[in-house]
Amino acid sequence: MKKGAAIVPREEVKPSAQQRAAPPTVNGTYSSNGGNGRSWRDRVRHWVFGAPRNLHDPGLFHQISLIAFLAWVGLGAYGLSSAAYGPDEAYRKLGTHTELAIFLALATLLTVAVISYTYSNIIEHFPGGGGGYVVATKLLGTPFGVVSGCALLVDYVLTISVSIASGVDASFSFFPLEWQAYKVFVETAVICGILVMNLRGVKESVTLLMPIFLLFVLTHTALIVGGMLRHASELPQAAAQIGTTLGAESAGGFALFLIFLRAYSYGAGTFTGIEAVSNGLQIMREPRVRTARRTMLYMAASLAFTAGGILLCYRLMDVHPEAGKTLNAVLAERVRFGSWFAIVTLLSETGLLFVAAQTGFIDGPRVMANMALDSWFPHRFSSLSERLTMHYGVLLMGVSSIATLLYTRGDITTLVTMYSINVFVTFSLSHLGMVRLAWNTRKATPRWWSSLPVYVLGLALCLGILAVVVVEKFEEGAWVTLAVTLALIGLCILTRRHYKGVVERLASLSDDLSGLPQVVSPAPPESWETTKPTAILLVSGYGGVGLHSLLSIPRLFPRYFRQVIFISVAVVDSGSFKGASEVQNLESQVRESLDRYVATAAGLGLSARSAMGVGHEPVEVAEQLCQSLAKEYNRAVFFAGKLIFKREHWYQRILHNETAYAIQRRLQWDGLPMVILPIRVQDA
Repeated sequence: MKKGAAIVPREEVKPSAQQRAAPPTVNGTYSSNGGNGRSWRDRVRHWVFGAPRNLHDPGLFHQISLIAFLAWVGLGAYGLSSAAYGPDEAYRKLGTHTELAIFLALATLLTVAVISYTYSNIIEHFPGGGGGYVVATKLLGTPFGVVSGCALLVDYVLTISVSIASGVDASFSFFPLEWQAYKVFVETAVICGILVMNLRGVKESVTLLMPIFLLFVLTHTALIVGGMLRHASELPQAAAQIGTTLGAESAGGFALFLIFLRAYSYGAGTFTGIEAVSNGLQIMREPRVRTARRTMLYMAASLAFTAGGILLCYRLMDVHPEAGKTLNAVLAERVRFGSWFAIVTLLSETGLLFVAAQTGFIDGPRVMANMALDSWFPHRFSSLSERLTMHYGVLLMGVSSIATLLYTRGDITTLVTMYSINVFVTFSLSHLGMVRLAWNTRKATPRWWSSLPVYVLGLALCLGILAVVVVEKFEEGAWVTLAVTLALIGLCILTRRHYKGVVERLASLSDDLSGLPQVVSPAPPESWETTKPTAILLVSGYGGVGLHSLLSIPRLFPRYFRQVIFISVAVVDSGSFKGASEVQNLESQVRESLDRYVATAAGLGLSARSAMGVGHEPVEVAEQLCQSLAKEYNRAVFFAGKLIFKREHWYQRILHNETAYAIQRRLQWDGLPMVILPIRVQDA
């Protein structure tokens, strides 16, 4: 038995002799040592992805949560890494008017300050996390929420693609031009490596990548400070050149403003990582709000300093594009700290861009899990692996980012064009939601007037950037992002409509069976015997599916089964994995449902008992629990209900877990009989 899958015996179901001989774990549960009985496949999987987590370890949440500094590494790298391509893209669009880089640097500082202030308040108002998706859903309504969530998901896929492509571009600046043909292959390999690290766990991957992050901070701080100190005397000359340009006949003030606005919008990728902290609040160390706000401060300050400083250094050192090199590569060479410094700086930049891809693997699956809990996505995307990672989401993010790289052939210009749209959709909706919140709560919040102008300014900035980016980049590839986002929104709507229809029909079934008699405190039956035929029914929450299955057993086997054991698994998913208290609440809810089933069975004249298991994977935990009971009840037959649709479609296997069939296959291999009871669901 794996450590993360704990069986919790109820009152009458006693542990077997083998279990009693095993060392007990927390809360009276029993776990066998997974080392000796594991297959070679399990050993390889655990070596690659790590050993399972123990859900009953009291220090588990402390072990896997991040302090502010580590959160800055794991999530702040997303924003900080944009200094590798955001200022580059913006500066190139200035053309010959490089003196406007001073205004670009100031605009960058202002934008970072405004957006980070808003998201810092979002963290305070929404301590459960979720970022832009939760803000739009709670403050503006579910239609805005699904738009924000889908925009974020596409953005996080592009986060991975842009970060990896930009990092490989930086490293290939030192290689011959003919090596460019191998970039996509290298990018795919890097994504696969980061994917495996994230399947092992967030903290493990962040700790492994932390030295790269620190090296980037040190080298780029030296780059910016050294460049500005050496060329600080040229700053007044650059400022004076702006006045000269304004007075020239060839370029008036309005024309110059349009050039600045275009460059500012093309550098929008600089601001894309600011929302990451509010999306990843669940991985923060307690107290989460304080940790997250401190992380936001670290990220905003480092991003403003790095992006703004690089723009100024471009102008002060007269950096111009060179074939096969990024502007940062040219800048590193012109600082003249030595060729070794340029190489180390570019390598650290490459590494940090790879670290930034980590954010897509952290926050993308979390947004996906939040949407799955609200039935916008298949429910399986809210489940956790034995390492307590959102493995389905991690895999989907990795595969999607590889597909994006193959589609664009790793071209960074195309990727950045696609990238800098959706994040400003989310930014705009988040600021609009906070404007509404500040206005609606103005009577209860004494200092609402101090926040509202900042929210309004942020909304104006985000909408302005979004409009310019869409208009300017529509034919360059922005239409692809919009088309993919709209298609994803359509799929989410269809998914939620399907789940809603199934829930309504199951609720009708529950209402029809609500009149079944119950015994409030059923007495322990005197005739309970382990040698009698025993029906062991797998159930989830108390409702129509379980009740229908219970009634089907005496109908199919009249007067044969007079005693029944209800078993259920408390499945810890992303919705309940928020702390030790949440797992305890989940166990209490499952016990309450089992007690209601026992009371209902007693009301029908059956002898009834119950048992439960706790884990992240229902199939494996249920199998272990069934095996334990089969050793004690040698005439047991296992039952489980399964939703059956009149017209079966391929997508139903994606939207509905085939849990009953999976358990049946395992039990039959173990030589245990199991019957699937069909629960017919009429098509909508």
